[in-house]
Amino acid sequence: MAITALNKATAFSRLSSVQFFSSITPKISQYRNQISLANLLQRYGFPPSQLHTFLAKNHFLLKNSNLNDIQKSLNILLSFKIPQNSFISLLSDCPAVLDLDFLKRWQIGISKFENLGVSPLVISNVLAVSRRFQIDPDGFLKSVGVLKGLGFNGGVLTRVLEGFPRIIVMKENEICEKIGFLEGIGISGYGIEKVFYLFPEVLGFDVENRLKPLLYEFLELGFSENEVREEIVSEPRVLGMELGEMSRCLELLRTLKCRVPIKDSIFSEGEFRAGFKVKLRVDCLCKHGLIRREAFKVLWKEPRLILYEIEEIEKKIEFLVNRMKYGVGCLVEVPEYLGANFEKQIVPRYNVLEYLRSKGALGFEVGLKSLIKPSRLRFYNLYVKPYPECEKMFGRFAKGAGIQRRHPVGMWKLFKPQEYTESKEDVNNMKSFMEPLV
Repeated sequence: MAITALNKATAFSRLSSVQFFSSITPKISQYRNQISLANLLQRYGFPPSQLHTFLAKNHFLLKNSNLNDIQKSLNILLSFKIPQNSFISLLSDCPAVLDLDFLKRWQIGISKFENLGVSPLVISNVLAVSRRFQIDPDGFLKSVGVLKGLGFNGGVLTRVLEGFPRIIVMKENEICEKIGFLEGIGISGYGIEKVFYLFPEVLGFDVENRLKPLLYEFLELGFSENEVREEIVSEPRVLGMELGEMSRCLELLRTLKCRVPIKDSIFSEGEFRAGFKVKLRVDCLCKHGLIRREAFKVLWKEPRLILYEIEEIEKKIEFLVNRMKYGVGCLVEVPEYLGANFEKQIVPRYNVLEYLRSKGALGFEVGLKSLIKPSRLRFYNLYVKPYPECEKMFGRFAKGAGIQRRHPVGMWKLFKPQEYTESKEDVNNMKSFMEPLV
């Protein structure tokens, strides 16, 4: 009896151990597979910082695939000579493209239409669309034939497939509708090709609900048909504006309080182009974290931004956030930062303050406003003159430069700019064009 009880206890103990290790083993195996897949993706250039999120979103790569098939898929993708950035974007946006059978079919298909001169970027975009909509290489060739029949040839066809690859799943009558709209407003065949080349995304817009109402808005704002047509051909991206957006941009321009030369420069290419420049800069500021109302306020307070290139604005924002460690929201309070010269003002002043801070010479925190707003002479006297070693990084004043006058004595009072303060009228003007944004 005692032996039987002992045997039962031993058997139960062994059974419990087997159940315990059987429940642990799959977890260990899955973890090892995850590590192996992560190492494989890294070898093919996938950024380590994105791996955790990528694997967490795509468990199917571990459950339904094996590493050998995934490696074969990656090799096929590399054989298409897709640029590294596009390669990573393709995997991130459409990981299902790693299906080996799908890629084998396309490997054979691509060899058939190499004579089309299809770029690696086009291949990347088409693969993503084809995987989502279950399109085979023959279906793609059929779509290309339709596009060529409609006049999409050479560089225009390549550009459209790069910028708007979803065109391969559109019906012919949908594409013809966009062409008919442009022809209807008097744009020639060459102009239509230019529009599609510079802004292929317009092919995805609905004519009745998007393009026609936008055209009516431009006309209601006082622009002639010829002017609108010329602006569309010159800068097709104006067709990407939201309804009411041009109205808000023009409202801002008409309430600007700035020096006459700046305003003249803003309107030098006409009111329509000036409004579109405002739209681009608002989009830029919003892309970096501001809401639209804040972006409009920054432009209204610092109109010179409308004249600056987008790349220059982005360079300053990147320096502000990544180097100076300020939040992008501080631009609402100190929009002058974006109007300051990057090489001659922002960088030298920052370098001086960082040096003094590292030496313990600053007994207080210098904010962005104190860095940007003081004149060059005042900043020099406060932070550079007491520390001669800072003169090299700041840029030394020429002898007597601090007391030189820029204008004859009799002229200075006439042209001396007054410090601007917001009046009640200005506040009301700001409210009038910001109300739709609230």
